[in-house]
Amino acid sequence: MASTRLPDKPLADIHGEAMIVHVWRRACESGLGRVVVATDAPEIIEAMHRAGGEAVMTRADHQSGSDRIYEALTALDPAGRHDIIVNVQGDLPTIEPETIRAVFRPLDNPAVDIATLAAVIRREEERSEPSVVKAVGSPIGPDLMRALYFTRATAPWGEGELFHHIGLYAYRRAALERFVALPPSPLEKRERLEQLRALEAGMRIDIAVVSAVPLGVDTPHDLDRARTLLESRTA
Repeated sequence: MASTRLPDKPLADIHGEAMIVHVWRRACESGLGRVVVATDAPEIIEAMHRAGGEAVMTRADHQSGSDRIYEALTALDPAGRHDIIVNVQGDLPTIEPETIRAVFRPLDNPAVDIATLAAVIRREEERSEPSVVKAVGSPIGPDLMRALYFTRATAPWGEGELFHHIGLYAYRRAALERFVALPPSPLEKRERLEQLRALEAGMRIDIAVVSAVPLGVDTPHDLDRARTLLESRTA
């Protein structure tokens, strides 16, 4: 809600519905299970209730999305019935349900604590753009990598593909509980990337490679693009 480039971003109108409602619909369409919007804004709670969705109020002082979803999880599922928790960012209204489902593939391996996504960087300028986080990993199967590092720098060095990290995560419940109990790590603070806290603590993150990076809405121009892309869904 406090976005400077797009104030009240989650409530931005896209064909008569708030952006956060579109994200909720894409998550529901993935068919993975119960979908809940975790927020600290009463306006978002109201928007979700109007749309018939489920939302939960969380504290406003969380330092990361992982902390917020853990608070929501403990409130919604104190008995521990859910083993896997997927964190979908609230500014991805055009994300394909298949992309959300893809984050489950790495968890077929019981040794994996956290799963996430990446896509091959196609635009040359993104290779050196700090806002584009690069995922560095070792291939372990078709469109699967074991994460070694995440960075805002251009990495790895040399010829070959670079991968744009997509900030969508699936946590095993025990891994999420462990993660939020850890203090911020040195590399996390240096790169401003919370997933490095897990790697520095020895947790395993695997990456599913998908075909494209979903549009993240951060500016009025992004919002116009999202409206165009969603025209067919709302027609």
